[in-house]
Amino acid sequence: MQRNRLQRCVFALLLVLLVLGSGVGMTAAAEKDTLVVGMELAYPPFEMTDTSGRPAGVSVDLAHELGKALGRKVVIENTAFDGLIPALKTGKIDLIISSMTATVERAKSIDFSDPYLSTGLCLLVRKGVPVSGIKDLDQPGWTVAVKKGTTGHSFAAKNIKQARVLVLDKESAAVLEVVQGKADAFIYDQMSTYQNWQRNQASTTALLVPFQKESWAVGVRKGNDALRIKVNAFLKEFRAKGGFERLGDRYLKEQKEAFKKLGFPFYL
Repeated sequence: MQRNRLQRCVFALLLVLLVLGSGVGMTAAAEKDTLVVGMELAYPPFEMTDTSGRPAGVSVDLAHELGKALGRKVVIENTAFDGLIPALKTGKIDLIISSMTATVERAKSIDFSDPYLSTGLCLLVRKGVPVSGIKDLDQPGWTVAVKKGTTGHSFAAKNIKQARVLVLDKESAAVLEVVQGKADAFIYDQMSTYQNWQRNQASTTALLVPFQKESWAVGVRKGNDALRIKVNAFLKEFRAKGGFERLGDRYLKEQKEAFKKLGFPFYL
C-alpha cells in the first residue's frame, strides 16, 4: 500500500515537472518568435501614431518588414528617446529603430547595424537673427534649444561655450521656444528642420545645409552579432528591392521634391 502511494506521488511529481517544463519551453519559444522594437512615437513621419492611436510611420513600417524577413512578430514599445539605450541594454527591447544616429559615444554602449539613412544637423533660427551658420550662434546672451539625448544636445554640450543651451524633452517644445522668440535657434536634423520651418515660416528661418553629417542605424544589444548580421542582410535586400524608395514616396514625397528644388541631397 505504501509502495503504491509512493509510486503515485512520484508519478504526480514527474507530471508537474513535465507540465512546468513544457510551459517554460512554450514561453521561451513565444519570446523567440517576438521582436520587441523600441522607438519614441513622437517624431513624424518616422515614428508617430495614426488617428486610432496605433504606431505608424517610416520606422514602424520598416520594423514590420524586418519582422516578416526574420519570421518574427513585431511589438512596438513606445519609449522616451533618452530611455531607448537603457531599455536595450537591460533586455526590455530587442532593437532600436527610432531615427537614431550611430555615434562613437553610443557605440560604447550598444552595437549598430549598417546605416540606412543619411542626414545631418541643421538650424531652425528665429526670424531676423543674424546667423549664417553654427559658429554665429555661440554668443553671450543668446539661447540655443536642443532636444534631450539627441546628437544636437551632444554637439551643443561640447561646442556651445558662450550661449545658453536650453535642454528640452520634446521637439515641439524646442520649436515653440524659437517661434515665440525665447530661443534664437534649435539644433536638429535636416528633414525635421525643414518641416518645422514650413509650419512656422512667419517666425523662423531654416539653415538646411548640414554642419554635421550623420547616419541613422538600427541599435542592437552588445554582442548580439547573430541578430545584427540578420538586420544588415535585411537592410541590404530591402534597399535593393526599392523598399526605402517606397517608404520615401509614401511618407516623405513633399520633402523629397522640396529638397530637390533646393538642391539638397535626399537619402533614404
